[in-house]
Amino acid sequence: MYAVWHITTHCTQSHRGGLLINRDSRGHDNRPRETRINERIRAREVRVIDENGEQIGIMAPLRALDLARERNLDLVEISPQAVPPVCKIMDYGRFKYETAKRESEARKRQKVSEVKEIRLHAHTDAHDIAVRVKKILQFLAEGDKVKVSIQFKGREIFHPELGRQMLESMVAQLKGAAIVERPPALEGRNMWMMLTRAPGWDPKKAAEAEAAKSAAEEAGEGAQA
Repeated sequence: MYAVWHITTHCTQSHRGGLLINRDSRGHDNRPRETRINERIRAREVRVIDENGEQIGIMAPLRALDLARERNLDLVEISPQAVPPVCKIMDYGRFKYETAKRESEARKRQKVSEVKEIRLHAHTDAHDIAVRVKKILQFLAEGDKVKVSIQFKGREIFHPELGRQMLESMVAQLKGAAIVERPPALEGRNMWMMLTRAPGWDPKKAAEAEAAKSAAEEAGEGAQA
């Protein structure tokens, strides 16, 4: 069984003007804040940055809005908590589009790591172990962690050293590709370890090297024949 950790925010609720408001443990308002633009900016004065990132100065919002409209752009409040609030002149529609595009691309690149499991028995033969080692490499290449477990049946439990030797042999075969995040440990009738991808390991280069090695071996066998 895997332990799953949940990060939670403790919230309380209070009423203001008949509306229910979510607050965190410090009493801060947790409601999402809508970005204020143009006429919706209510501060008495704002610090204005132009579309090139240059500071123009502090002025009334109406004056800043006039400057934005002269350039066919919007006035956007980018730092409402500052004193005075900071506003930037920009194309707000384009800004929202580019922000959404970046977030979408980041989500596509994001890989959620999973824990995959490889199960063995105390008398799993060398061929089956080699097959499982290849499967572990596949999981590691995909960014997942791998739990390798050995189940002991009957009197096998009295010889846990056999399982430990098997796991250590697999670690040796995975040298350079995997590191042991949790060393072999016996729990009930199961011994298991956790593997994760080794820093700097490149699955593509490793596959190319293995293919070259296999080709060289085949060529050598052909020459001997």
